[in-house]
Amino acid sequence: MISGTKVASMPHNCVSFIKRNAVMCIALAAAIITSVIVPPSKEYAEYFDFRTLTCLFCVLAVVCALKNINFFYMLARKVVQLFKTARMSILALVYITFIGSMLIANDMALLTFLPLGYFVLTTTGKQKHMAFTFIMQNIAANLGGMLTPFGNPQNLYLYSRYEIPNLEFMRIMAPPFILSVVLITLCCFIFIKPEPLKLADEKIVLSPKRTALYLILFALSILIVFRGVPYWIGLIVIPSVLIFADIKALKTVDYGLLFTFVFFFVFAGNMARIDVVRELFSSLLDKSTSLFSVVSCQFISNVPSAILLSQFTGNYADLLVGVNIGGVGTLISSLASLITFREYVKHNPGKTGYYIGLFSLFNFGFLIILTGFTFLMKSS
Repeated sequence: MISGTKVASMPHNCVSFIKRNAVMCIALAAAIITSVIVPPSKEYAEYFDFRTLTCLFCVLAVVCALKNINFFYMLARKVVQLFKTARMSILALVYITFIGSMLIANDMALLTFLPLGYFVLTTTGKQKHMAFTFIMQNIAANLGGMLTPFGNPQNLYLYSRYEIPNLEFMRIMAPPFILSVVLITLCCFIFIKPEPLKLADEKIVLSPKRTALYLILFALSILIVFRGVPYWIGLIVIPSVLIFADIKALKTVDYGLLFTFVFFFVFAGNMARIDVVRELFSSLLDKSTSLFSVVSCQFISNVPSAILLSQFTGNYADLLVGVNIGGVGTLISSLASLITFREYVKHNPGKTGYYIGLFSLFNFGFLIILTGFTFLMKSS
């Protein structure tokens, strides 16, 4: 028999689950609605990109294992301790997030390094810089991940779907990436003064064996992403090792993100089979793939935009750039932005309005500059 307390708590638990997995729930609703228009059939099996799902799972699982032994925390802390001022320390935090997003994906970089940013600022009495630091870390995570196929989830999908050569991928993304580095650096130098800053020492000891093992698994994940190893090998080896080495890592994988991809595959596949939608989207993308993809991200986020729009265009270069720079802008343009917002409000519940205002100012500033730069590059 279920107690009254458990029954009463069920609505609250449902609301909490939806809040934590808002994008996944929206994707599920979209998949269900379009499944009414396009009833399930054997064609549904063609919707799914199993290679993308496997690569994403492998990377997320190994990153969780490395995070559990404080590998990224220790690495970031060592870098920050090299700097003695607020400006350089915040710049270091932003750069760490920037580089981290290229290696462990933007959302994992934020989940790993935002707590370090909070720790550094609170222990040194520089809480006044928290909103700016979190926003710059967020922008760095979204834009830093654009250079590598595994830096952002939408990159992994497009890289796999269009089978983009490695060097071509980096050639396409290098110009906006370089500009992003310059803009982020300028913002940190302009808006943060070189105030003295001191961080207390903290001893962190890593297990040499576990560290070596997880780094080997991480290297395997990267080889799978770059097509050096068949993806099914990673699906067998990585979970098998982690079951014994760190089962918690498998439990803490962001399965919500994986299911978000699954549901959006269904949604995008169904949309592509609706004649009116196919004609409309094809027409808009023919006029300007990059602009339409940037605008789309502002309303339905960058991952679903990549999955949906890829059904209607073969212009992967403009689509790739659009869904990457489109990750800055509104609060819902990227899942990473929602992660940062949630983390900031948790520590500063009374400053929601201030954060959203500052976030919008910087993000739309970056969006306008990067979009303008993209069109100048195309016209030159």
